[in-house]
Amino acid sequence: MITATLNLAPIGILSDEALLRLSSANKVLHLERNPKGELVIMSPTGFGTGKRNNRISYLLEHWNQQTKAGETADSSTGFRLNNSAVRSPDASWISHERIATLTPEQLDGFAPICPDFVIELMSKTDRLSEAQEKMQEWMENGCRLAWLINPYEERVYVYRADGTLRFVENFDSTLSGEDVLPGFTLELSVLR
Repeated sequence: MITATLNLAPIGILSDEALLRLSSANKVLHLERNPKGELVIMSPTGFGTGKRNNRISYLLEHWNQQTKAGETADSSTGFRLNNSAVRSPDASWISHERIATLTPEQLDGFAPICPDFVIELMSKTDRLSEAQEKMQEWMENGCRLAWLINPYEERVYVYRADGTLRFVENFDSTLSGEDVLPGFTLELSVLR
């Protein structure tokens, strides 16, 4: 995925409503707003990344349908974080209790909430340092569990709310949703 960042300071901060309209008018692009107010523009992903992301989203939604514990969202969903960024993880989940705190109007736009759980799937052109910064941003804004998956190196970084970071070194392993997503597992071999 190719990424470009535009400094919008000369014209001011792009509002949530303007970003939503801009995203709707340019569906081929993935748009986010970083904490500095800059517009982050990402190209569509390649087939391999799209295939892996689809598998992840399917497995997360399948678990959620069985447990009825919350709501899942795909990579086109933007969340407005406490730091004013609007970010879109590749897959996410939020508990029903936290969703219930939002109004219908908030749910129609960029929901002002950080997911309880996020997955970010790296594409071949992503830079690890930038991906790790984004993961740290998720955690600083209230995410309870996050997985950064690098399928090219078969490595996963597991971030937890208590600040611990765990590494999984190969795709012969299975990830656990721990106490955030009880019973959810991801056999990493499906991402090969």
